[in-house]
Order: sequence, then C-alpha cells, then structure tokens
Amino acid sequence: MEPHVDAPPSDRRGLRPRVDVLGLGGTIAMGPGADHDGVAPHITAAALVAAVPGLDEIADVAAESVRMLPGASLGFADVVALVETARARVDAGAQGIVVTQGTDTLEETAYAFDLLWDRPEPLVVTGAMRPASAAGADGPANLLAAVVVAVAPDARDRGCLVVFADQILGARDVAKVHSTSPSAFRSPTTGPVGSVDEGVPRFTAPPSGRLVPFELSGAEPPRVAVVPALLGDTGRQLESIADAGFDGLVLAAMGAGHVPALLVAPLADAVTRMPVAATTRTGSGRLLHETYGFPGSERDLHRIGLLDGGALTPVKARVLLTFALWSERDRDGAEARFRLHASAT
Repeated sequence: MEPHVDAPPSDRRGLRPRVDVLGLGGTIAMGPGADHDGVAPHITAAALVAAVPGLDEIADVAAESVRMLPGASLGFADVVALVETARARVDAGAQGIVVTQGTDTLEETAYAFDLLWDRPEPLVVTGAMRPASAAGADGPANLLAAVVVAVAPDARDRGCLVVFADQILGARDVAKVHSTSPSAFRSPTTGPVGSVDEGVPRFTAPPSGRLVPFELSGAEPPRVAVVPALLGDTGRQLESIADAGFDGLVLAAMGAGHVPALLVAPLADAVTRMPVAATTRTGSGRLLHETYGFPGSERDLHRIGLLDGGALTPVKARVLLTFALWSERDRDGAEARFRLHASAT
C-alpha cells in the first residue's frame, strides 16, 4: 500500500518545532461508514490533526496516513514500514514523530518500534478508546498530549513512548489493562515515566539505557507462537505447535514460572527444535529461579533451557524473540540477543 500524504510540512519552519503525525488507522480514526454497521477507520491523519484545538500553537505539524487499518490487523510489515517512514521524516527535519494507531496491538507495536528506533528524536505512540464520532471522544486530547511530549527536550533519547490519558509510559512496560476504559494503558511493573499537566510534560524517571537497535534481515518475519500453561494442560497443544514448523515459542507460564508437570517433557522436546522463552502470564512480575522444587516448577523451566523473558509480558516476549531470530544468523546469536534485551526489562 502506497502511503497517502495528507498535508505537507508548514513553511514556517524555525518558528515552532516540527512534528510529523503518522496515522495507521485504529479507533482514533474511526467513524460511521456508509456501507457497514458500526465504526471503521477512514478518518485521515490530516483530519485528526485539524480537529485538535491549539495544536498549531505547539508545533508545525505534517500529517500522513501510512495505513488505514484497525489495530488488530496490523502486522510486522506495517511496523517496519512505519519505522522506515519515521526515519525518513526525521532525516528531513522532523524533531519528533507521533504515531496514531489502534489500541488492540498498541503495546506490541510500541515495543517493536522501541526495538527498532535508532534516532534520538522522540517516537510517541497514541490512540483512542472512543471513536471520533462518540460523545467524549478521547482522541483529540491524546493527540495533543502526544505532540506536546514529542517536542519536549526531555523526551529525547528515550526511544518509543506511549502517551495516553495524560500519562507518559515506556514502550517496554506499557500494557493495555482494560478493554474499553479511556485509561486503558498502564505500566503495572514500573509505573509511568511522566505525565502531561496543563500541557506541560513532566518526566519523573530518567531515561533508561538504550541498547543497540535491531537490524532485520530478510523480508519475512520468523514465526513465533505463544502458548499458555493452563489448568489440566496435558501438553498436546504444545506438541502440535512444535510439530507445525514454528521458528520459536514463548511459554506464558503460571505464576512465577510454573507449569503442569506433564508439560515439562514436551517443553524439553521443543527446546531441542527451537528457542523457547518463558515469562509469566500474570501481566507483571518475573520468573523465579530456585524457590520452588516441585515437578513443573521454575527450576524445571531453567534446567531444560528456556530463555528467561524477564518482566516482559508474553506478547512482548514474542516480539523480542521474533526480532532476535529475524536479525541474527544463528540460534546462539538470537538467544544471546534475546537474553540481553530481556534482562534490561
């Protein structure tokens, strides 16, 4: 899909910082359609920008609709294309990038952007929980706050940030914790890194160390599955995925790294075929290493060679393992890269 440029940069460069808004679609861009029930994405990035009062007092904004998709339909190719477009915009003079997109995959795409972003300029992701046609639509306020953060000097060298409901959240830690609330995004483990108060971004946490971004090789992403450990699980689902030719696997373990005892053998078999990572399915916290000793405890997971996903959620561990496999030439290199980034969470 060729990107559609909605509006050129302002000719008043130098008077205000330039921020480029790149739209991917999502609820923030949704309204009623003539040929379908319910709302769907069709509002351009330029129209979103035009609907925000006071935005032109903060920055000269250029808008481009890179995609027009619901968040659930975004894929790794869209992530890569967005980062390439954002790099080109920064190289052409943008001092910050704002991405608007659907919230269904926002926690995954934001982390993916963070792993790929290799510029000091802020890359800020936002969206909306209510469509533009709804009473109390939150898109304009979120977009305004995102632009405010994108021009803030303190936002530089922080990789990708998520701005939602006036909270500034790190891409590595952000999670969607509610299906419909306007305050759906939180960082359960670390909390926000700042907030926007009366139009002023205030950071309460210093920038974290930035690791070398991933450089992907090859057109197609590796296939990485996520498998939860479940009550009464016998391992059949795990065995079927291991036999299906996946390139990697993420286990969403119970609690602090536990699985039914019957899963240990099929997990050990899967490790002989592909990299297998584990993280907790609880939504926050890390795996233990040596507290419990029953069959299926965290000791078994580490003994058979599962990669420790740190504080990453299972969906983010999948993004990390995908990029590690996508960028490295061999399994040892991919596993080392995974460990490096997971240990930073």
